[in-house]
Amino acid sequence: MALRVPLSRLLRSTISSCQQNRSHSVAILGAPFSKGQKRRGVEHGPKAIRDAGLVERLSNLDYPVHDFGDLNFQHLEKDEPFMHVPNPRTVGRASKLLSGAVSGAVGAGHTCVMLGGDHSLAIGSVEGHAQQCPDLCLIWVDAHADVNTPLTSPSGNLHGQSVAFLLKELQDKMPEVPGFSWMKPFLAARDLVYIGLRDVDPGEHIILKTLGIQYFSMRDIDRMGIQRVMEVTLDHLLSRKQRAVHLSFDIDAFDPTLAPATGTPVNGGLTYREGIYITEEVHNTGLLSVMDLVEVNPTQGATPEAVEATASLAVDVIASALGQTREGAHVAFEKIPEPKQDTELRL
Repeated sequence: MALRVPLSRLLRSTISSCQQNRSHSVAILGAPFSKGQKRRGVEHGPKAIRDAGLVERLSNLDYPVHDFGDLNFQHLEKDEPFMHVPNPRTVGRASKLLSGAVSGAVGAGHTCVMLGGDHSLAIGSVEGHAQQCPDLCLIWVDAHADVNTPLTSPSGNLHGQSVAFLLKELQDKMPEVPGFSWMKPFLAARDLVYIGLRDVDPGEHIILKTLGIQYFSMRDIDRMGIQRVMEVTLDHLLSRKQRAVHLSFDIDAFDPTLAPATGTPVNGGLTYREGIYITEEVHNTGLLSVMDLVEVNPTQGATPEAVEATASLAVDVIASALGQTREGAHVAFEKIPEPKQDTELRL
């Protein structure tokens, strides 16, 4: 059963411990935000994903679904660029608001699903998660590394710099971006794995190599196979200790033939089976605590069918991460039913 719940309830949460044994309930948070990049329309992503049947699909997985609606982001009329970074204060304020909402959802014992919006939202989503689970690990599924700094970014767009705000190793490489004084980096490079990379900027490449970040490009997936990629990923992140997993999934990780309604499509992406295998394996850890699904942009679909295909794919990805299997979600029967014994004699 899906419940619409006031968002203020999450923002008032005061629970501070990370609950590893999470209750089987899901909190959906909509984040209709687009100022981390220049293409409008991605703010309609949460509605498109809900319209594709997300709540109904998750409600069939036999645990409560609480839809907390959409966050209300304020856009500053005067937000001067920093260097060549547009909208820094607006993005910083949105990240802080989302951080509080995600922290409240996790603290209340829910598995949180954040619907974007552009990928700059992950700054707030992962930071809010870390407030409750400081020892979390991060799986970033994306065509792009999103680890530029303002000094390396070709575009300046903050949706391509999200991870740089999180990493402790980049603290002395990041200038003080207006709007972000409220947060400090908290994630170690060893606690991050990328999957699906195929469009990495030169500055990002040197960051990945210098910090020794574990990543799997599409070439690696072709060479190793997705099963081996996930074995190495989970061994890298969880072999030392069991801890909360944050899955940040950009829909452009998929090939554009599957997910055409997105802002920065790159050819040669994940197949449907590879993408779903990733989320199935994350679910099988039993440690998924927060998931982002971002960059569905209905205005970038050439046809209504393209938009529907992309949003429906997003629903499949989320449902798979939360337990839907390709054999079917086995919640209807706990055992094989037996015929009832007729105790009356038949005449």
